[in-house]
Amino acid sequence: MMRSPASESPSVQNHMFSYLISGGIPLEGAVKVSGAKNSALKLMAASLLTSDKTVLHNVPMIQDVLTMADVLRELGAEVSFSGDRMEIDPSGELSHTAPYELVRRMRASIIVMGPLLARLGEARVAMPGGCNIGPRKIDFHLAGLEKLGARIEVDHGFINIAADRLTGDVISLSYPSVGATENVMMAAVMARGRTVIESAAREPEIIDLAKFLTSMGACISGAGSDTIVIDGVDELAGATHTVVPDRIEAGTYMVAAAVTRGDVTVQNINPLHLEIFISKLRAIGVHVKEFDHKVCCRGEGRYSGTDIATLPYPGFPTDLQAPIMVLLSLARGHSIVTENVFENRFVFVDEMNRLGGHIRTSGHHAVVHGESRFDGAIVEAPDLRAGAALVLAGLAAAGTTEVRRIGHIDRGYENFEQKLQALGADIQRVETRDRKHRAGTLS
Repeated sequence: MMRSPASESPSVQNHMFSYLISGGIPLEGAVKVSGAKNSALKLMAASLLTSDKTVLHNVPMIQDVLTMADVLRELGAEVSFSGDRMEIDPSGELSHTAPYELVRRMRASIIVMGPLLARLGEARVAMPGGCNIGPRKIDFHLAGLEKLGARIEVDHGFINIAADRLTGDVISLSYPSVGATENVMMAAVMARGRTVIESAAREPEIIDLAKFLTSMGACISGAGSDTIVIDGVDELAGATHTVVPDRIEAGTYMVAAAVTRGDVTVQNINPLHLEIFISKLRAIGVHVKEFDHKVCCRGEGRYSGTDIATLPYPGFPTDLQAPIMVLLSLARGHSIVTENVFENRFVFVDEMNRLGGHIRTSGHHAVVHGESRFDGAIVEAPDLRAGAALVLAGLAAAGTTEVRRIGHIDRGYENFEQKLQALGADIQRVETRDRKHRAGTLS
């Protein structure tokens, strides 16, 4: 089943900047992966469940984290940074309203519903925004919270949710939604009695959240399986936790090594979190060697196309669909990519074809015609993962590529150009030049 998906922010400002990339340089060296965006944001929201201070380590300094920090501040918490260490103090009087101006910038802000409901008994959250990869309706979130006893009204673009006391129940999700699983988990940890989440999401980020909540005093079992059991407690305490490494960032650098015919060691990762992705890289012909906390990825020889279908974890991750299509474009033969998670993930295909790709789409299928030759062009990032994929294509292209609207990329990749530069890439952040029309190539 497919998921139907105050001042100007730095992300908006960064749409005025571009990456200029001179391609054709094999990447070599080692790169350290940051903490996972998709875990850090949820851990930050979970800090609202207690009045004690929380300390998070390995937090990526990316735009989405800064936006979530602003959300927490608007709700009344104090948030401070020191390197990759974040301290959150929600001991003051909390507001139950997450403002439209912030939530519209990042759909993950919706995840504060569960914690606010559990701690304050009510929440008022604007309908979310975020990447243009499909509506990603929040029906699963609301249905789960309603099953716990919440009363829900939608009024003028806001979700109003309240409960005198949440009560545990059996919640069977009709789709293993990550966000819905997380919201229900965080609401249920202080509900009366036992909550059972069936058809739960199984992502490593779910396990990371469960570990954090458990360290706060929650009683949770089964995280990482499709059935999570939560026995409610009366209160939670502060905790210190280290964010799990970002498997999507790791996969992006592995593809970067492959498309540039480079040799890159990706450090600070758990290869087991990328098991199916790594198996697909090997099927294409990429040399991958796994260690406990790193992966060595080398691109040499001829690549062969393969078919890929995105699925919820432990299936092939939808967030790595766009990067893998860059690699498939360079492989022999035809490949079929089936997108089963977000219906608008193919919006970047036209931009890929501007660079010389030969990709046709029909519904949630894309046919990738291999052995393409990428040539530099001006392209625009339509969303976070597609933006990263266009950078990868630029790294593999002849000539110079300009990737515009890189604010999308800043939402999810920490020090992206600096890490690529350290591997030998010729990539620079520049102010976007005004043009009435995008030229086919850059001189």
